[in-house]
Amino acid sequence: MEEQNKLRNKKILITGGAGFIGYNLCDKLIEKDSEVVCLDNFATGKRENIQHFLSNDKFTLVEGDIRSLEDCKKAVKDVDYVLHQAALGSVPRSIKDPITSNDVNIGGFLNMLVASRDVGVKRFVYAASSSTYGDSESLPKVEDKIGKPLSPYAITKYVNELYADVFSKTYGLETIGLRYFNVFGRRQDPNGAYPAVIPKFVSLLMKGEAPIINGDGTYSRDFTYIDNVVQANILSLETEALNSINTVYNVTYGDRNTLLDLVAYLKEHLSEFDEKISHIIPKHGPNRQGDIPYSLSSIDKAKELLNYNPQFSLQSGLKEAVKWYWENL
Repeated sequence: MEEQNKLRNKKILITGGAGFIGYNLCDKLIEKDSEVVCLDNFATGKRENIQHFLSNDKFTLVEGDIRSLEDCKKAVKDVDYVLHQAALGSVPRSIKDPITSNDVNIGGFLNMLVASRDVGVKRFVYAASSSTYGDSESLPKVEDKIGKPLSPYAITKYVNELYADVFSKTYGLETIGLRYFNVFGRRQDPNGAYPAVIPKFVSLLMKGEAPIINGDGTYSRDFTYIDNVVQANILSLETEALNSINTVYNVTYGDRNTLLDLVAYLKEHLSEFDEKISHIIPKHGPNRQGDIPYSLSSIDKAKELLNYNPQFSLQSGLKEAVKWYWENL
């Protein structure tokens, strides 16, 4: 039987709670009867994501910016745990504007650590990134073998890990970093300046347009359905084993698929709703600067120490995601 009660009535701050991953965490924790605080400045998060939570007395919205230490202090008041999701994602965005990515992802992260330390937060779980593996060519990716970062974004996420490690050793703040690999699923925005590949491709295919694959399509990714990510976050809050905290984990399914595979799967699932989609031929563009060519992770560490057991492969996750997009886009 699933342990429901560990997080009941615990006060949990989710930074970036109006974003794609943050929304799904809010939803799950409210279901678990936790008291949820959402901190968001709506730079990339959406008000409509959390609108239906506002009438729930278990949910509190703090509109603010992690770049403001005062906003962070306000948000962590009386909080037991922090799930830090707020960041400016996207490798291309960070290449175009490294200063803002640095201010949000490093300055904001440090503000949240300081605020959490000062009020005695029990545990600080944060969104780390597979981009930290950089130019390391070893496959599968294991947590203690990384390369040099390939983008400003990757640098910011690596610095987060370094800061978290220092805060756990220096101040006794429990930290867990979750290295997400290409997360996708419901509520992921297909629009905006820097959309993720799956919602972008889904949106184009639904319009009858050809998606543009960067490069020849043989670059591979370890795509991760949102429910796997939610599971890892919940487990990170609930774990009590000393050897499971103050470390980082890969969070993914542990399987590799090329971009060509991805398009084929999307066409297969979407053509169940509109047969014409099966005939769309993708186009090819140049490789994207700062991209890691091949990604495949080992999830052995998370399985052993967190009891992480991802339920959704790329195929089964896409089936769920495509249905959501078809009904909501």
